[in-house]
Amino acid sequence: MKQISYEECLEHMYGLGRFGIKLGLDTISQILINLGSPEKRFKSIHIAGTNGKGSIASYLASILRNAGFKTGLYTSPHLVKFNERFVIDGRQVSDDDVVEAYLAVKKADTAERQATFFELATAMAFYLFDRDGVELAIIETGMGGRLDATNILSPELSVISNLSIEHTEYLGDTIEAIAMEKGGIIKPGVPVVTGVAQEQALKVLTDIATERQAPLHLLGRDFHTSRDGDQKSFTYRGMERTIPGVTTRLPGRHQLDNAALALAAVELLSPTLKNGKPAISDAAVKKGMSETRWAGRLEKIMADPLVVLDGAHNLAAATNLARFFEEELSDRPLTLVLGILDDKAFEPMLKLLLPWAERVIFTRADNKRSIDPDRLQQTASSFFSKDITVIESVAEAVDHAIKTSSPKEAVCIAGSLYVAGEARKMLVEEIRS
Repeated sequence: MKQISYEECLEHMYGLGRFGIKLGLDTISQILINLGSPEKRFKSIHIAGTNGKGSIASYLASILRNAGFKTGLYTSPHLVKFNERFVIDGRQVSDDDVVEAYLAVKKADTAERQATFFELATAMAFYLFDRDGVELAIIETGMGGRLDATNILSPELSVISNLSIEHTEYLGDTIEAIAMEKGGIIKPGVPVVTGVAQEQALKVLTDIATERQAPLHLLGRDFHTSRDGDQKSFTYRGMERTIPGVTTRLPGRHQLDNAALALAAVELLSPTLKNGKPAISDAAVKKGMSETRWAGRLEKIMADPLVVLDGAHNLAAATNLARFFEEELSDRPLTLVLGILDDKAFEPMLKLLLPWAERVIFTRADNKRSIDPDRLQQTASSFFSKDITVIESVAEAVDHAIKTSSPKEAVCIAGSLYVAGEARKMLVEEIRS
């Protein structure tokens, strides 16, 4: 296959979007066989769930790196640049790496059905991690679990963060059906860590784990976190391990649960590690947790006015964001810049978020699934009597929000990772200039 540029590579990949989502493991399996099964040459942790996957994965990558392991981190979607999906030892891969991986994977794409964007990206991650000698890879699922391209892995352990109704066209329209799909990542004999709370969903996961003889470890029953007296740190209390004085720079009360899941994974992973590598010490845990960053998730990107980016893209994430408003921003007049995709429960999201705002600006990301902001305005007008503006361009909406806010006020840009990504790109470029 002839050499192509980075831009041509991405153009080819994004062009696959028109073929839609196709779940199944046959195509990815054939690609990986043709590549020599790179996914079998590194250990992995597999993470599924509705929200929190990226934070948990980032915590784990940082902790393992501080413990002396060469780590790979595969997440999606990206906020600004495609390369964000592939991180090795804390650094995004280069443009040249992306092109090399794409060409190798595209050559290996010989299955009856052409690979989708996500299947290609997943195979590229495995190729790069194997090429660079990654020892432990933290792999986030895409949309589901059972038929997700990442489920070709045989991980050291699995994590299922939490569940809510999402992607009903592909995963089912009940919490039990979604639990069945996400629980598909549970492998025979492989430990599972979960924060799932709904009784019906937990029963599904318990039944799957029992059938596959996979030990199931539950947040709140087998491990938990609690705030220390100074309220600036927390203590993890696990199955056999207690770690006091842990801190994280990721804001939001829900990060305590995400941290607990990551630390339970670390506790379960430690006894399985071989090859003379060091144990994962409390010091590595604390340093890894304190250094973790996760862009676009309650990210404070400016101070005067305070500007917060959050990819809150579904009802559960909107609930966490509303709690953040109550706990952190209730003393500041708040402007919301919101754009939401058309497969989301947008009206309940608006009813959660808008009561905390003095004004709202509706916008839309450069994505064909974005809801028309005029439709959002029409819906919001029935229960929000304060200032509503529509500005189609995310960059223009953010610029207007900041320029018309005083230094004592706050601006939050949310509703979609695509909106957060466009806003972050624009703001970082302005700060650098």
